[in-house]
This record gives sequence, C-alpha cells and structure tokens, in this order.
Amino acid sequence: MEHIARDADIAPVAALIADPTRAAILTALLGGRALAAGELARMAGVSAATASAHLAKLLDGRLVDVVRQGRHRYYRLAGHEIAEVLEVLAGISARPPVRSLRQSRQARMLEEARTCYDHLAGRAGVGLLDRLRESGFYDGHDVTEAGERLLSRLGVDVAGARRSRRRFAPECLDWTERRAHLGGALGAAITEVLFERGWYRRGSVPRAVLLTDEGREGLAELFSGKGLTSVTPVT
Repeated sequence: MEHIARDADIAPVAALIADPTRAAILTALLGGRALAAGELARMAGVSAATASAHLAKLLDGRLVDVVRQGRHRYYRLAGHEIAEVLEVLAGISARPPVRSLRQSRQARMLEEARTCYDHLAGRAGVGLLDRLRESGFYDGHDVTEAGERLLSRLGVDVAGARRSRRRFAPECLDWTERRAHLGGALGAAITEVLFERGWYRRGSVPRAVLLTDEGREGLAELFSGKGLTSVTPVT
C-alpha cells in the first residue's frame, strides 16, 4: 500500500496534547508564567511523580521549556505558537461541566479577564479590541496612525512589536466569547504595559487577571477622546 505524502507529521504532537494530564498541564501554562512541577501536579490533580513523567514527555516533544533558578526547575510553554494551538483547540472543544460553586466562580473570572499566554483575553480582551476598532485606532489588520500615537504614549513599544518575528496584530478567536481579541506581538506589548501601569493584576485563580480601580479610570480616559494627550507616558 502506497503512503500518502504529508507536509508534516502532526500525530506525535497531537498524541502528546491528547493525554488528559498533559492537556491539563499545558492549559495551566497558558497563563504565560513558569510554574514548578509540584504546582503543575496539584493543578492537574496527579502525584508529583506522575507530573514529572508527563513533563519529561512534553520536554522531549518540545512543547514546554524548563527554566532553572538555582536548584529549582520551572516549566513554561515553549513559545507563543504552542499557546495559539491550545487556544484554537479550546475554541472547538466542549466546555467541562461546572460541579461546584468554587468552579463556577473560577469560570466566571476566566470569562471576564484572563491571559492567553501573553495577551489579554476574555470579555476584557474582546472589549479592548472593540474599543480600539470603534475609536478608529485599529482597522482589522493594523493600528492606524492615531492608534500608533495613542499606544506609544501609553508606553507600548509599537515599533518593537513590528520587528518581532511573530505576527504583528492578528485577531484571535476568544474561546469563551466566540469573538476576537487582539493577539500577536502587539497584543502582548499592550498587555505588558497594562500590568506595568497596574491597570490589571493577576488574581488568585491561575490565568485570571483583575481590572483595578486605576485601570478602570485609565481605560475610560484612554478612550474618552482625550487619550492622545491625557495619558501620562511611561518612563
């Protein structure tokens, strides 16, 4: 029987992701932070030895990297490409049933605002993209001149994002909202500044982020029509 030529052998990668424990570990790392094996074990609901065995397979498959700090080892996704694949899979997958008040609260927090690897997602991310588009700062493919001035004054390194090897400003389908949020190098650069300014902070639920009072005021002012002149530049 003659084999059909293929562009890439996706089966080994798909098999790595398909295991429930490894899928849970990868999903936990979607927050963009490097985590210890023990923490990943707890989040996946398995023993430390089991998590270590799965992490070894993910390392061999180049889906995760390890960061060493002294005697400690922390794991993170191998790159934004892995995060994009996981986010696409989440968008076409069934959502697990909520079986407790705690799970319901966590689900609401993730739906409201979370990080998708290194950019803002959930209702917050979708809303941010909507405001950029409605205000004439984003045209569906790129930021406009006015948008570039606004973001630069906010402290976003737009030029640096353009030089990145990843896509500049793609729209990513948000798996909870079923609408687009801003991804790519620009989405990551904006999110970094939102954290630097203290407009968002990380919550107690992994991946979830919280809008601060300062952030609520700052975003309202940013899109009030005065954003080009009223936002204090980051120094």
